[in-house]
Amino acid sequence: MSEVVVDHAEGAVVPVHALLESETAAFLEGRAAFVKGFAALSEFKGKAGQLLVVPDTAGGMDRVLYGLGERAQAQGFRALAAKLPPGDYRIASAPAAIAPDQIALAFALGSYRFDRYKKKGESRPRLVFEGVDLSEARQIAHACALARDMVNTPASDMGPLQIETIAREIAEQYGATITVTTGEGLLEANYPAVHAVGRAAVPERAPRMIEIQWGQAGKPLVALVGKGVVFDTGGLDIKPSAGMRNMKKDMGGAAHALALGRMVMAANLPVRLAILVPVVENAISGDAMRPGDVLASRKGLTIEVGNTDAEGRLILADALTRAGELEPALTFDLATLTGAARMALGPQLPPYYTDDEELAGQIETAMKEVDDPMWRMPLWKGYVDSIDSDVADVKNDSDAWAQAGSVTAALFLQKFAPAGPWAHFDIFAWNPRGRPGWPSGGEVQSIRALYRMIAGRFA
Repeated sequence: MSEVVVDHAEGAVVPVHALLESETAAFLEGRAAFVKGFAALSEFKGKAGQLLVVPDTAGGMDRVLYGLGERAQAQGFRALAAKLPPGDYRIASAPAAIAPDQIALAFALGSYRFDRYKKKGESRPRLVFEGVDLSEARQIAHACALARDMVNTPASDMGPLQIETIAREIAEQYGATITVTTGEGLLEANYPAVHAVGRAAVPERAPRMIEIQWGQAGKPLVALVGKGVVFDTGGLDIKPSAGMRNMKKDMGGAAHALALGRMVMAANLPVRLAILVPVVENAISGDAMRPGDVLASRKGLTIEVGNTDAEGRLILADALTRAGELEPALTFDLATLTGAARMALGPQLPPYYTDDEELAGQIETAMKEVDDPMWRMPLWKGYVDSIDSDVADVKNDSDAWAQAGSVTAALFLQKFAPAGPWAHFDIFAWNPRGRPGWPSGGEVQSIRALYRMIAGRFA
């Protein structure tokens, strides 16, 4: 992505005054009569997202007034990126509580556009920060843009091989090792559930298990597991057309795990890292898994397939088991797992699950520090019986009486999760409604907070 936050500019730079509602009247009182009058005429009051371009006497831009609303939050600067005309700008004033590098990151996130299939890209405004270290903000923004590009790219151009290629590029860039097990090799390597879910795809889109390892021996190991279903038809329990429309995004967990791993490696955090990404297409053919089939798993537990459209937890089961073999100090899994999570909390607030109170507290603190919203949901043991099977050790769809589909999916994953601190994130990875700074399409959720939390936990 081209840089939209820079440390210098060659030409004129327009000042931007970012104002809270409570500060706006006092700020305007100290301005020239023309500025006060123009703001009054435009009804500028510093409300969240309000933008006022103040002209100069030659018809150009003298300055910009931008409203932050009632709270000083860095993420409010996402909308600024979408509303400014092309040109170079600098923050002339802003609430002291918001660090310049966080403004830069928010502006970069709000500048994102997916234009791969457009004839030409649009010019974008740039924000100039002199004397500010922008390296971390840029690395985070680049990683988030990668994840969003992956989610937005249609399945025809983002299949298992393309995800493998991206993983190999990341590993090469940061000096990590990568192992990829493909097709029938999954059975030999003991990833039977990954194989079963992906075996119906055509050979050039064969299932695979991607494992990246990075870091120095002796450091604590962080395992990142991401669901990589490049397209989900639902299998033989086929989705209706409306439910299938956006299933190119069902590899969002893999995109998030790779992006978070890239952040960790770019920052050279004092950890070892294992990124585990099972990648499949849940296709339909004569070889597709069937409702009622009983699958083997890497952990040794047998799994009854009650619904072929609950495939993500099957591939995560093998990947989480592999993570446990590495004896991690911390494990996160990220997955676009259930519609039930959206029914409970909607598209903007992904739920997460953990029984570790210390870990939950650290996630909450990091979430608030970087304004990356999530909501902790319970691993309610009263529902665990709903995934008992009459013919196998566990089943992948819960009994109807339990109803809480996101909770029961998390309980299923817990059976395969490594010992020690573990958290599951049921992300959506999508903006169904575009708004300034948050364009419709692929979105990154949770990983800015997880990066901050990992950096703090292992500092």
